Amino acid sequence: MEPGGTKASIRRVEKPDVSRSASGASNAGQPRFALTVSDPQPMTEVARFWRTAAQSATIGMFVILLIVGLSLARPLLLPVASAFVVSMMLGPLSARAERYKIPSLLSAIILWLLVIGVFYGVIALLASPVVEWIGKAPDIGRNIQEKLHVLDRPLASLQEVRDALLPSEKKGDLGVDIISFVQPALLIVTPAIGQTFIFFGTLFFMLLGRSELRRVAVAFFDEREARLRMLKIMNDVEHNLTGYLSVVAIINIAVGICGGVAAWVAGLPDPVAWAVLAFILNFIPYIGALIMEAGLFMVGLVTFPTLTHALLAPLLFLGLATLEGHFITPSIMGRKFTLNPLTVFLSLVFWTWLWGPVGAFLAVPLLVMALVAVGHIFPKDEPELPA
Repeated sequence: MEPGGTKASIRRVEKPDVSRSASGASNAGQPRFALTVSDPQPMTEVARFWRTAAQSATIGMFVILLIVGLSLARPLLLPVASAFVVSMMLGPLSARAERYKIPSLLSAIILWLLVIGVFYGVIALLASPVVEWIGKAPDIGRNIQEKLHVLDRPLASLQEVRDALLPSEKKGDLGVDIISFVQPALLIVTPAIGQTFIFFGTLFFMLLGRSELRRVAVAFFDEREARLRMLKIMNDVEHNLTGYLSVVAIINIAVGICGGVAAWVAGLPDPVAWAVLAFILNFIPYIGALIMEAGLFMVGLVTFPTLTHALLAPLLFLGLATLEGHFITPSIMGRKFTLNPLTVFLSLVFWTWLWGPVGAFLAVPLLVMALVAVGHIFPKDEPELPA
């Protein structure tokens, strides 16, 4: 009772359930397929995380700087790396010459002259047809345009799209200009005189001082186990590289003969040059066969009157290359020299991007050397070290 006899009426005011309405509104606006994180746990060692991140960043910066250095030093490193790969291939021959008490100077001169003879033979067989076809470049361009008249409508449509997108001063002709393709290719493929001199000079001194180089490489390590591991790496690199490239060279000789026979059967000129070209290009996985196919097709367009006849040599070589790549090479190489196709392709792409056509030839040998070194440094049957 209140003073004065008045009875106070007490009303209970019901407040709305804010949490329920808010959750209902949020559920109504929430997407049906929201991002879910199952059982998140807080990090217990934050310092270790940042230490790992710093180490990863350091390694990443080193890799980037290494790639930049390899690219900038290409005029010097490319012939040196090529000489190193060739000297490692000839390493077992040098070792055998040492066992037979042949002076190192004499064996180095013989092997060096052998490499020069191979290079000279390849250049001599390819120089005459290449010079002849370069002289016919204008006629080749006109003949190709005449033979590919079936592509006039697509090329015209492409020209209209180009005219619509590009300003008038940047419009050009879509015709086939062989010289515009040949000249840059020659500038890239043809080595400079200085790089050729560096290659043969480095190769000779590597063959001459093979034993000294091995002793210097071993002297970098103090522990006996590390020295033995380095010797095993060098021996296995020489053995695997020589074995792999020797078997591939024998297979490529057969491929070259088949390429020359295909050119001869189709009626293309210079079948010997085509055989040599097929032998060389088959050292480049995947890309070499495509370049050979394109070359046979382009020359067939100029040589033969019909498009069907021009496709004869490429189709013959395609069948032979397919037979070699899927049946002959796997049965001969076996599991011992089998490389992961993805690793080979990535190595080919990387070294071609970095060092051009010569890098494409060096891609597989460098991959073999790297895999041998990784196999010794990180063996599969090595027990895990305690943390």
